[in-house]
Amino acid sequence: MPQTPTAEARFLRDTVRDNAAPCTTVLVVTVLLAATELALPALCGHTLDLLLTGRHAEAGAWLALCAGLTGAAAVLGAVDGLVTSVGSAQATAWIRKRTLGHLLRCGRLAGERFAHGDLVARLIGNAAQAGTVPVAVAALLAAAVTPLGGLAFLLLTDVWTALVVLAGLPVLLLLLTFFARAFGDCGARYLHAQGEVAGRLTEALSGARTIAAAGTYQRDAARVLAPMAELSRQGHRLWRTLGRSNAQSAALVQSLQIAVLVVAGLRVAAGELSVGGLLAAWRYAVLATGTGALISQVSALARARNAATRLDEVLAQPVTAYGPIASLPPGKGTVEFIGVTFRRANRDVLRDIDLRLPGGTAVAVVGRSGSGKSALAALAGRLADPDAGAVLLDGVPLASLTRETLRHETGYAFERPALLGRTIRDTIAIGAYDPGETTVVEAARAACADDFVRRLPDGYGTACTRAPLSGGEAQRLGLARAFAHAGRLLVLDDATSSLDAVTELKVSRALLHGDGARTCLIIAHRVSTAARAGLVVWLEDGQVRAVGPHARLARLAPYRAVFAGEAVDAS
Repeated sequence: MPQTPTAEARFLRDTVRDNAAPCTTVLVVTVLLAATELALPALCGHTLDLLLTGRHAEAGAWLALCAGLTGAAAVLGAVDGLVTSVGSAQATAWIRKRTLGHLLRCGRLAGERFAHGDLVARLIGNAAQAGTVPVAVAALLAAAVTPLGGLAFLLLTDVWTALVVLAGLPVLLLLLTFFARAFGDCGARYLHAQGEVAGRLTEALSGARTIAAAGTYQRDAARVLAPMAELSRQGHRLWRTLGRSNAQSAALVQSLQIAVLVVAGLRVAAGELSVGGLLAAWRYAVLATGTGALISQVSALARARNAATRLDEVLAQPVTAYGPIASLPPGKGTVEFIGVTFRRANRDVLRDIDLRLPGGTAVAVVGRSGSGKSALAALAGRLADPDAGAVLLDGVPLASLTRETLRHETGYAFERPALLGRTIRDTIAIGAYDPGETTVVEAARAACADDFVRRLPDGYGTACTRAPLSGGEAQRLGLARAFAHAGRLLVLDDATSSLDAVTELKVSRALLHGDGARTCLIIAHRVSTAARAGLVVWLEDGQVRAVGPHARLARLAPYRAVFAGEAVDAS
């Protein structure tokens, strides 16, 4: 039975197939270059024989032909370098686009599977290494043409010298095999250690203020640099493997070439080979035993295979599948959780949730840390899928909706919003659709962001990189983005935690006293937010403990204890 290709083999095959044009171009150019290199020894040997026998007039044309081929080889070499660079760049861009697109389609859970720095290393460094595959495959095929052609022409020139080369080829192939195996193993270990360093460094940079405040920079520096020992070890092993292979093959090749010269010289002395034939035989022996290009391409493919393995680990993550339903029935965003269980790290974050949130209602979700509030928020708008049960929006399972409909009807605001887009206006407008200038400004006003945005150098046109924002201002832009794209369901996951009390009150009024056309699901940490909501969902240990108005729940001491440190009016 035929063997099933490995994951990295399929990845490399797809890369070559989808970048066939540069691959074919490199193959044609390198084969033409090999053809010129194979033609030159015979032509130069024949020209030399003509000159040595005094046939100078006849030799002139052959000499011009040799010069022309030499010039053609130089031109083809330059074209080969250009096409190789362009082809590798195109393949790298294709791999990055495919991998990043897949990662984004997987949702946030794929991002939790890998350290952020490790993902960056895979998308930048590993993609560039895997991007050399199309041209490396073409170059390897062409590189095989040169030694095979050199051996064939050597057989035609002089059989005895060809036999000398044939005697050493098995040893040469054995050296290449050992090199490929050793280089591939240490290359894989090197890339793994490199990813470890990148992941730890990114974590340290994101927590730089915490590290500085705690005074643990030396300990954290040691933690980040801990994989450097393995990285150094594998790096030295790479260079030792490459150096040893080059030295061994060079010693063997030089020995074979000297042996060829000895045999060819003896045959010239015996009158069985011309001086031009000796020159041609020596040049063909050089081409037949030339392993430099082969070692270079084999090492490039070994690096590419290791890089492809790391990229395929990302591509192996399951993507979110969407349904065929492109429209919802009329409604105000009624959300239903039916027998929902959600697990993470072998732990039930939510268990057997049966909950109905009436459409057009402002719902606050409260509970102690670890009770499952953010998990409920993620499930409500399908940023994650439950392990059991279903979540419905106006009677339609979220998994049955198309991606466009789902993202059009659900909006989110987070504690630490990412300021995506080139300008402040782009940051607010980015989403499943462009809401338009009027909606962008109205959303900014509702989020209490319009005033400070207009004070920026270019207002809404200010580049995000030129807009130093506080945590509260960034949250207001995140809220504005959610308001600008609010469909039937608006989810706020701790999205007002950095706002001062006055601003939080204004935003809450705009949010809770709207037209009732949508459901607002708010992860609440402040008692004031829960008090202003129309309905409160109280979570405890991953289950719904109670649902009702804040005023009724506030009569319960355990509920009041959720807001430790805040005064709760139980009247």
